[in-house]
Amino acid sequence: MKPSKYFLVLFLVVVFSKCATTQFEQKPPFVITSAVYNNWSVKTTAAKGLIVNIGYDSNYVIKFDTIYFSKRAEKLSISKVKDKKMISAIFSSMVKPDVILDENSTNEIHNHFPVIKNMPFKLKQNEAIISYKIKDKTKYFKINSIKKGKTIFYDSMPKQ
Repeated sequence: MKPSKYFLVLFLVVVFSKCATTQFEQKPPFVITSAVYNNWSVKTTAAKGLIVNIGYDSNYVIKFDTIYFSKRAEKLSISKVKDKKMISAIFSSMVKPDVILDENSTNEIHNHFPVIKNMPFKLKQNEAIISYKIKDKTKYFKINSIKKGKTIFYDSMPKQ
């Protein structure tokens, strides 16, 4: 092989190995039994968002961490509902903070910069990624089909 071809092959191997995407677990230590998301809103305010409920079964204690869904990420909480293991996350609508606008720009010093987070995954509308930890190593599992449920109306903000 000529040196130029050798360099090209080596270059392509290095480039494509760096571009590898996150590997999803094919056989996680749990089984997803249900996955549903619902729109929610509070009757007396403009607060609204999504709530995701995922039923699972496992013989192991799993440290679930984060769900990536609907172009956002949120921490997961674990619960039991009628002897069924559940993980859930509540995504609330963004409440815009008050912004000070003034002719004297020094009066605007307490305005906060918006936090922009890049999603690490490209997902379809009904897909989600859940992260969990085993022996301090973060692993990822992709849920390919989350069903849309009915809209839920609350009297006050739902709590995680």
